[in-house]
Amino acid sequence: MTDPRVSMLRRWIEDVEKIPGEQRFAALDVRKKKELQFHDRDRNPKSRADLEHGEYSKLHRNKKYYRTTGPRMRYLVRWIERHASDKIFLDYACGNGGNALRAAARGAALALGLDLSPVSVANAKAQAAAEGWAERTLFYRADAERTELPARSIDSIVCSGTLHHLALSQAFPELRRILAPGGRILAVEALNYNPLIRFYRATTPRLRTEWERTHILTLKDVIFARRFFRLGEVRYWNLVNIAPLDRVFPATFLEKTDETLCRIPVLNLLSWTFTFELLSQD
Repeated sequence: MTDPRVSMLRRWIEDVEKIPGEQRFAALDVRKKKELQFHDRDRNPKSRADLEHGEYSKLHRNKKYYRTTGPRMRYLVRWIERHASDKIFLDYACGNGGNALRAAARGAALALGLDLSPVSVANAKAQAAAEGWAERTLFYRADAERTELPARSIDSIVCSGTLHHLALSQAFPELRRILAPGGRILAVEALNYNPLIRFYRATTPRLRTEWERTHILTLKDVIFARRFFRLGEVRYWNLVNIAPLDRVFPATFLEKTDETLCRIPVLNLLSWTFTFELLSQD
């Protein structure tokens, strides 16, 4: 049986999108406008052609470090498999919509994706059509701190590399508002304790927006989240399984070593990334 919330949400978002964008986003502050400009440029397929190759490479040179994120990605995919099937799923600040598409492929009743960037939303819609998931997905443009979704309407949410772009004092209450009773959220974020990683960020300012550079998460932010949610599983990733060590040691060695070291309290705070679950208080 089709979840009646699917048709309700489709109608709701259709009505939201009837409001002209210049009206819906007229009140965006300077921070959000800068984030919007940065991500529109970053995800625009024409950027590579418009920029000289060397300049484009400079703007994306940190991408090489993501080749060691396999274990974390597998954990994310398993989480979506467990918590998206037959559910209303939200890819929060979806970028090009990868997690919404994963949820659709794993049986979500409806996989939503929202993003402030119109370029990202267009990319996500095109990819959903290309992969045959247009009927199970719905992407729309929205401010993540004001989603315009109905209260208590979303069962499962993934926030992947999202929260450090937002004002958590606005994002956490909004996530709590839209999360259905018994719902859960998985956040995937960088961690801001390792001095070497902090030095790298400080010396590569053009790779990030000004807001992003100064708002990488710490455990203080997780403690703050507990005002709005119950805390679920917290895991740490990429302590030694990082580039360029993967060019020296076998991947299986680095992954197993990482898994062991990331269980050690305090030491695990030096990890590059971490994941944490936020559970509905209902």
